[in-house]
Amino acid sequence: MMLMPRRDFDLFDDDFFRDGFFTGKDKTLNLMKTDIRETENSYVLDVDLPGYNKEDIKIDVTDGYLTINAKTNKEVNEDNKDNYVRRERFTGEVSRSFYVGEDVENDKIKASFKNGILTLEVPKVDPEKKSPEKKYVEISD
Repeated sequence: MMLMPRRDFDLFDDDFFRDGFFTGKDKTLNLMKTDIRETENSYVLDVDLPGYNKEDIKIDVTDGYLTINAKTNKEVNEDNKDNYVRRERFTGEVSRSFYVGEDVENDKIKASFKNGILTLEVPKVDPEKKSPEKKYVEISD
């Protein structure tokens, strides 16, 4: 069986107008989906980053914003003779920021990366204790 693109289309078909060209939505919106939960002493973020390596993820906190940058550089050989019908895998860089406020102790943020999920634990602290400088968060195994 050979996969072929659908040649017959219906202008009234819902799937036709869900394409990014018509909706103006960027495919990168599906990247870095995040769940945030609050515990008694912290906020926990679970960020989906499938296909990324731990070394390609950078996390920093500046002026109350926690920013996650992830880069993947999969080789795309344009000279390849493969006849792709559709290519959806992302290559490039994505970034997402969350306002965590000034009342977060930067050096107490914990990060881990396992099975494509980045987990960040951002502890709550008193508003008098804050660290305005930029700090990178190390990801443990």
